[in-house]
Amino acid sequence: MNTVNPNIVELREKASGLPLLPGVYIMKGRDEKIIYVGKSKALKNRVSQYFAADRYEKHNVKTRKMVDSVRDFSFILTDNEIEALALENKLIKLHQPKYNVRLKDAKSYPYIKIYDKNGYPNICVTRKRTNDGGKYFGPYSGIGYAYEILDTVRRVFALPSCKHVFPSSTNVKPCLYAHIGQCCAPCKGNVDNERLWEIYKEAALFLRGNVRAVKKNLTVKMNEAAENMMFELAALWRDRIKALDKTWDRQKVVGSPGTEYDAVALFGGEISSYAAIGNIRDGALIDCSYTLLGGDTIIDSDALMTVISEYYRARDYIPQQIFVDFDITEEEQSFIEASLGQISGHRVEIHVPQKGEKKQVCTLICENARLYAKDQDIKYEKDSEVLVNLARLIGLEVVPEVIEAIDVSNYGNECITAGIVSFKGARPNKSGYRSYNIKTVEEQDDYSAMCEALERRIAHCEEDPLPDLLLLDGGRGHVSRVRGMLLDKGVDIAVLGMVKDQYHKTRTLTDGENEISIAGEGAVFKLIYNIQEEVHRYTIGRMKTRKKNSMLSSALLNIEGIGKKKSELLMRHFGSVGKIASASKEELTAVKGIGEKDAEGIIKYFKENKK
Repeated sequence: MNTVNPNIVELREKASGLPLLPGVYIMKGRDEKIIYVGKSKALKNRVSQYFAADRYEKHNVKTRKMVDSVRDFSFILTDNEIEALALENKLIKLHQPKYNVRLKDAKSYPYIKIYDKNGYPNICVTRKRTNDGGKYFGPYSGIGYAYEILDTVRRVFALPSCKHVFPSSTNVKPCLYAHIGQCCAPCKGNVDNERLWEIYKEAALFLRGNVRAVKKNLTVKMNEAAENMMFELAALWRDRIKALDKTWDRQKVVGSPGTEYDAVALFGGEISSYAAIGNIRDGALIDCSYTLLGGDTIIDSDALMTVISEYYRARDYIPQQIFVDFDITEEEQSFIEASLGQISGHRVEIHVPQKGEKKQVCTLICENARLYAKDQDIKYEKDSEVLVNLARLIGLEVVPEVIEAIDVSNYGNECITAGIVSFKGARPNKSGYRSYNIKTVEEQDDYSAMCEALERRIAHCEEDPLPDLLLLDGGRGHVSRVRGMLLDKGVDIAVLGMVKDQYHKTRTLTDGENEISIAGEGAVFKLIYNIQEEVHRYTIGRMKTRKKNSMLSSALLNIEGIGKKKSELLMRHFGSVGKIASASKEELTAVKGIGEKDAEGIIKYFKENKK
């Protein structure tokens, strides 16, 4: 049970001495640990509210809990509100305070990208957003949805889905999609570059949500073709309009045609809370993104503003109107409007609807967040139960929230590779996956390879904490050797080996001396099996990629003037021989150590050896 902060009077006096200027305030708990970061255009007013005697009982439970934990605070002045908001976001990402929204890095969200490749337009799904001149659309709520949109774009606008690289792939035999009119087929050489860019510009209109404009353009082309008695072409445009209508009909219509705005809502649940942002384009709800608000996150307008700011910072396009299902102050409204206006280059208005269509849509978005939270809570409860049972079986005192597993793969005595996968809350945590090219082991020796990889993993444990449980793809010998190495390093974590049966499935776990059967615990068996399969898949994949790159990079040695060192420079820069082969002279010479003569030799070599 929380008690009133004993330092409340001292903190109240300190807050009263703050300036009435914009800036960021940083709340600190025991041992100077940062527990909350906020911003204000008048620091004195905002910080004083937390410690004022007449405001304490009016705080919600989580805010009171935070206030009771504060031992001191500091502040950083900024020139204006926009700078304060940007600084707040940076500090939250850096320190991940307990009571703030856990901001997710935008680079992990999927985008659809239209970009220039050798002068020709191309389109793809990517998680990496860089300043490469490409046009990014999104981010989308999930990778599956991003690919679904990409597939729709390709069908509606007949864009190539093959791996041909234009213009080098022109005048090649067209595929089935070209014959049935589902691809404009630049491989035939009868679609000029200018026309191809026009098609991609129409696709960009669609990706921005301007469906009416796209449909109008397609209808004009269909009517022109029909008037000129080009009925096959008219039928083609008609089919694309139908595909567009079919896709749009699947979206939930929440407004009249031409309506465009975003709706934002907060849902605070008993176990977890979520912020939801729905995108309404041309009257239809086309996507809804969810941001998890941590269990201790203070669910208030500050949290909402943080989510909104970070969400739109990663987008190229921001609508002129955003409707929020949460009461916000005029100060917060001006904060976010100024920030989004600066990002978008146009005025953005924030509204809190009280009734009517926009209020209903915000309520719908909030209900979506509630259902999403309920679904996630059910999954969390199931995962927690599995981890509790696993801890009981193997005799762990704490539930293993983070589990890592390691495996070794090799190609004879070459390309010895160790892979580590991470599971957080019984689910794959891709950001925790690691692979290591083994350097000190020259021949096949799983024990030594695992020890080298884990030594390198331990070396970064300060910025990348070690797991609660380490699983080895091996038996007693693996556990004994690895545990000995860890003890020598002063590392004390639970280590178990995953012992396989004759069907290559995990039969038991071993602690190096005893075997622990998991066959009678279906959910635990499934979790361990999935972990073992995943680490096996990941490690073999990394080893194969390494072997393939090694073989392909050796082909570069056939090019006059390209030796081992330059070959490695090229592979490190481009990542694959395919990208080197399609690179321009300017791109090649941008690699340090590659001159114009080298670039010309590379281009000539791949031109003469297309296959």
